[in-house]
This record gives sequence, structure tokens and C-alpha cells, in this order.
Amino acid sequence: MTFRRRASVLLAGTAGALLLVMGSPVTASAVQTYTTANVTLNIRSGPGTSYSVVGTLPGGSKVPIYCQTPGTTVTGTYGTSNIWDNISNGEFISDAYVNTGSDGYVASRCA
Repeated sequence: MTFRRRASVLLAGTAGALLLVMGSPVTASAVQTYTTANVTLNIRSGPGTSYSVVGTLPGGSKVPIYCQTPGTTVTGTYGTSNIWDNISNGEFISDAYVNTGSDGYVASRCA
């Protein structure tokens, strides 16, 4: 490899590292994770208590929120909310048990 080629590769690598350090724009597909309350939570097949339970989460779990949608109003550790968090395909938990730091939506609405 010639000196000029090495210099080009080094420069490109440095520029790429700088972009990583500075950060890149967050895209709509970026998914944040949040911590659930220290209680066992029912995972439901839809956004409400009338939907079937499809699993449970142990207290203090880290969960992604892919989207949020209104549903049954629930009172939980973090207040009263009708927001339900989609944590996986066909899996919802009440936002009243998720520490999002907000009383409102923190993710896009589910389609």
C-alpha cells in the first residue's frame, strides 16, 4: 500500500470515528428501553385489561417501547394512564407501570 493510499484510508477512518463520537441523527426507527416498576406485570395481547395475558415480566425489567396506543385506563406505580406500550409483536403493557419520565407519549403511536 502506498503512502498516499495509507493516508486516504487513515483519513477516512478518522472521519468515520469523529462522526460516531459526535453522533448521528436519531432516526424514527430508534427504540429506547425503559425500566418497569418493581412488580410482576401482565403482558397482554392488546392495549387493555380485557385482552388475554400472553406472559409476565418480573419487576424492574428493561423493555423497549416500539410504539404506544390508547386503551384501558390503569392506575399503577407511575400514576394513572390510558397509554399502553407495545414491547413486542402483539405484546402490550400499561404505561402506568413503566418509568418513562413522562405522563404522555414517549414513542410514536401504533398504526
